[in-house]
Amino acid sequence: MAKADRLERLDIRRIELEAEYRAALIEALERTAAGKWGLFDHQKDRHARAAIRPTLDHLAELGEEIDAARDRLGLPPFALQQEFLAARGPVGPSAVGEPKQAQAWLARLAAEAPAAD
Repeated sequence: MAKADRLERLDIRRIELEAEYRAALIEALERTAAGKWGLFDHQKDRHARAAIRPTLDHLAELGEEIDAARDRLGLPPFALQQEFLAARGPVGPSAVGEPKQAQAWLARLAAEAPAAD
């Protein structure tokens, strides 16, 4: 019974962490959609990288904690974090800019919100 209680508490904590990650990502996406570059690291701008570093560190920390909890619960890695990490990095010259990419992410997350509740 104690193990079941611990696992239930861990699952509740995982859900809270995932909501915190989502909220932090949405906040960062909103800043990016408003014109603040750096979240997706499309350009090799060290000033933009330095400005966004605390946000990325926070997201990475949350993601690691979420994935550790998911691993203990026998769940797959946190998909939202995996998708975000895959979306970062250099892009080709015809790719959309970070603000448009952030707007697309926000639209997608807003569309997924009712299903997540």
